[in-house]
Amino acid sequence: MRGFLKFVKKETLHILRDSRTMLIALLMPVVQILLFGFAISTEVNNVNVAVVVPKWSEEIRNAVEKLSANPYITYKGAIGEHDVDRYLRSGEADAIVFFAHDYDNIIQQWKSQATGQPAMQFIMDASNTNVAQAGAGYLSNILGGALQESTSLIETHMLFNPQMKSAFNFVPGIMGMIFILICAMLTSVSIVREKETGTMDVLLVSPARPLQIILAKMVPFFVLSCINLTTILLLAHYVLGIPMTGNLGSIIMISLVYLALSLALGLLVSTIASSQIVALLISAAVMLMPIVMLSGMMFPIENMPAVLKPISAIVPARWYIDAMRKLMIQGAPLGMILKDFVILIIMTIGLIAIALKNFKDKLE
Repeated sequence: MRGFLKFVKKETLHILRDSRTMLIALLMPVVQILLFGFAISTEVNNVNVAVVVPKWSEEIRNAVEKLSANPYITYKGAIGEHDVDRYLRSGEADAIVFFAHDYDNIIQQWKSQATGQPAMQFIMDASNTNVAQAGAGYLSNILGGALQESTSLIETHMLFNPQMKSAFNFVPGIMGMIFILICAMLTSVSIVREKETGTMDVLLVSPARPLQIILAKMVPFFVLSCINLTTILLLAHYVLGIPMTGNLGSIIMISLVYLALSLALGLLVSTIASSQIVALLISAAVMLMPIVMLSGMMFPIENMPAVLKPISAIVPARWYIDAMRKLMIQGAPLGMILKDFVILIIMTIGLIAIALKNFKDKLE
């Protein structure tokens, strides 16, 4: 028994001295419970809403005041009819409330049971089905209450995804997750395998420069990723019915930048990992949670606490998923995803520079 206790003591000390094991065992559960229980919420509580008012009246002002005062709504102000499409495609608004020109007359006629004409219309961006469904419900409750609990005078239109197919929401998110995980995992494991087997040392004493060796290893993975991209786009359009209303060249261009970023991330992981198992864990397990939780793939970024929003901004998948939803589903032009595109390019250049510097430092 004494020998067994000494063995237990030895194993306990061994685990306590392993900082990585302690980090995973003690910190990961805390992070997960905070993210799932507090930070991440499936409730939509920040719907961006703008209004179109052809003719203001006291009734309309009261309705808009109720709208802007609701904690679940972020009121974006009154806009013109010509701005509706731009606001929805750019993501500045999730919904537009369009008041009828003769709103007051319609209300008076409705009270006398003399009309079936809508007094207002809800124009929803249904590319994100969760936000569209929740937003339509919130607006009906708020403005339906303004119409004495009636929603019979409200007409709802779902743009970009009128059938409310969940695939429209999830396909861009799945693309953002698959590419970064697969590219990073394949690249990092391949390079670390070369270091473990000693073949990397043989390559480094060859006439080829280290940069050429790394690029040569990344090119085949880039080609494979392009094949994956083609396959996924074909399946998304012809099997899942994603409309691909945006410019195909813009979709391919931003996807190629994202693939290069993912490969650079894999290269960076290879400079950190000491073995293939560690590289696999970092590429697959460690990066998976931020992508799923903080990229907007499943949970609206607007719902996150203020402390997590800046953290989500450094997750590359957030910008790629946002751009792909606008391009594939909303048919937005390149100018409306320019911010996402520039951020991804800056991230790609930064990751390549850091990865190459770390790789050279390892060689020295």
